[in-house]
Amino acid sequence: MIDKATVERILEAAQIVDVVSDFVTLRRAGVNYKGLCPFHDDRTPSFVVSPSKGLCKCFSCGKGGNAVHFIMEHEQLTYPEALRYLAKKYHIEIQEREMSDQEKQAQNERESMFVLNEWARDFFQKQLTDTVDGRAVGMAYFRSRGFRDDIIKKFQLGFSPMERNALANEAKSKGFKEEYLLKTGLCYKKENGLLQDRFWGRVIFPVHTLSGKVVAFGGRVLDSATKGVNMKYQNSPESAIYSKKKELYGIFQAKQAIVKNDLCYLVEGYTDVISMHMAGVENVVSSSGTALTTNQIQMIHRFTDNITVLYDGDAAGIKASERGIDMLLAEGMNVKLLLLPDGDDPDSFARKHNATEYQAYLKDHQVDFIKFKTDLLLQEAQGDPIKLSKLVNSIVQSIAVVRDEITRSLYIKETAAMLGMEERLLVTAINKQATANKSEEKRRKNNESTDTRQNASVNNRPETQEIPPAIPEQVPFPTSETGSESIPMPESIPPVLPESVVETMQAPAETQPKETIPTYIPTQGAEAMRFYQKELLLVQALIRYGEQILCNVEDEQGNESPLTVAEYINYALQEDDLKLHKPLHQEVLQETLSHLHEEQFSAERYFLNHPDSRFSSLAFELASEPHQLSKYHSKSQKIVQDNERLMELIPHLMTDYKLAIVEEELKQILNKLRSPDILKDKNAYMEIMKHYKAIKETESALARERGDRVITNI
Repeated sequence: MIDKATVERILEAAQIVDVVSDFVTLRRAGVNYKGLCPFHDDRTPSFVVSPSKGLCKCFSCGKGGNAVHFIMEHEQLTYPEALRYLAKKYHIEIQEREMSDQEKQAQNERESMFVLNEWARDFFQKQLTDTVDGRAVGMAYFRSRGFRDDIIKKFQLGFSPMERNALANEAKSKGFKEEYLLKTGLCYKKENGLLQDRFWGRVIFPVHTLSGKVVAFGGRVLDSATKGVNMKYQNSPESAIYSKKKELYGIFQAKQAIVKNDLCYLVEGYTDVISMHMAGVENVVSSSGTALTTNQIQMIHRFTDNITVLYDGDAAGIKASERGIDMLLAEGMNVKLLLLPDGDDPDSFARKHNATEYQAYLKDHQVDFIKFKTDLLLQEAQGDPIKLSKLVNSIVQSIAVVRDEITRSLYIKETAAMLGMEERLLVTAINKQATANKSEEKRRKNNESTDTRQNASVNNRPETQEIPPAIPEQVPFPTSETGSESIPMPESIPPVLPESVVETMQAPAETQPKETIPTYIPTQGAEAMRFYQKELLLVQALIRYGEQILCNVEDEQGNESPLTVAEYINYALQEDDLKLHKPLHQEVLQETLSHLHEEQFSAERYFLNHPDSRFSSLAFELASEPHQLSKYHSKSQKIVQDNERLMELIPHLMTDYKLAIVEEELKQILNKLRSPDILKDKNAYMEIMKHYKAIKETESALARERGDRVITNI
């Protein structure tokens, strides 16, 4: 376990902009930075990073937190794993005590698989460099491809021994469980039940995440053994930590170069990536021989808008990749294509030319996708009207997915000139195709929405959601100038009523069991309602000032003791048997109370750096600047900060909160009284009227407490 002092050092060292920049291209926006969110399909920058607060937040999907939470979410790590990642990044030594057996058992499956993969990578590297077979067979293969030692080390290449169970036996001797050898795909079971290495006798290419963690391996059979072999490469199967459609080979080694050059080269295989690095071209990734996916495109899009796809001249391969080009265009990428000569692939072409020649060829032979595709298809058509028609339709489909209207217009002009067609014909065809695309996308989203609602209904776990994006970036406290109406009033609030409000409707506890509090307030949509906004103000005060002294109170013996903001809020809620509506808000209150008397405790700092990103995200939203200027403020006047008037502010917020509950209940009762069924039922009508009267009396009491004048009609 990591001690508290070390955690503090890590949190202080981890600069949020520095951490996020490893994965997202950020651009300054005032005092903050913005970029494309790495957690959802983000076409316009909605991911905000605040250096002053040390936090990040996507105002579209709602995910974010401090540097630790970002790494946890992005790399799917546990809290301790994320701390170790940052400690390694900032060269902070971690002193850990030996974990107990119970703690070891508590490590989750993903962590165990990552640990095993890291060990396997080291095993393969040692086999390559420290064994006779590794040097004679594995290293000889890499040398034949022209790979230098620094490149072999950079990509952590390795060799798996010729013995078919060498890794399995070594792993078990080191204490690794058989179940994880199978789950990672490093081994598989034969019919006789014995373990066998998946990659035996192959050279090894580890696959890394953006942060450099090993999630999978690719193993290539050696040239001497490729005769009659259909599949030269053996890859790790899908697992809890590895999804082929979400990973790009070489992205860890390429991300900084992609940002620096504002361009990404896309190739097909492992050796293509490595050979281009040998030639000094580091901004290159591979889809690992599979069809390009939306997840992979979005990963590239975080770092650049520009991509150049390299082809080896194989016509069938180019044809099959057309869908990938359309996907790139649909994601807003600027796409260029490059055809290597004489059927070369990036690997073979690199071995024929020096670095200067290679880079010059890449620079001079990139072609816009429209020109490339048109030239290629015109060669196939060769004047055949039917083929020409298919050519036009193919180009129309590609242009139709381009979302930017200006870019689309330029493509139309260029295509019309190349094909000798009227622009209006292309415009008509493209608009028709675009409409069809939108209809298909809408149908798909409707289906996904239906599936989501069905899953939500089955799971019935609404409280596991992240903080709703509807929470305002800064919720202003009411002042004497703005009053309590400074926040727009929604139409209804959630069903939370103090028992004291309706105690006249209940029989004494001795004669009747306690019943559910009667209420007519709807249960749905609380986050958009006035009541919820009042609750947010209370939680904001709790996070900002929870540990601060509100006042001193006397006990029965006349002894004074300090009362903090958190204790006052808790007492005021208990006074009317209330709890905060949102469970997360109630948890904030309880955690504040539990840590309240710790030395140097700060609620704001505590929640901003909380291991649970729900708390840190909420704190990020609510822990804004601690004062606001009155609209009547002049330079000669002193700025009155909220923490200087807590005794006035906190009771005011609490009264407003309770009053908002009562006002909504009255509104809902009146709606109920208009129901024809109630009007016909005299007894039901009278019961509701009795409830209305009790609520009205409570409203009057609360309003007087707030200082308002209320006219009582009943």
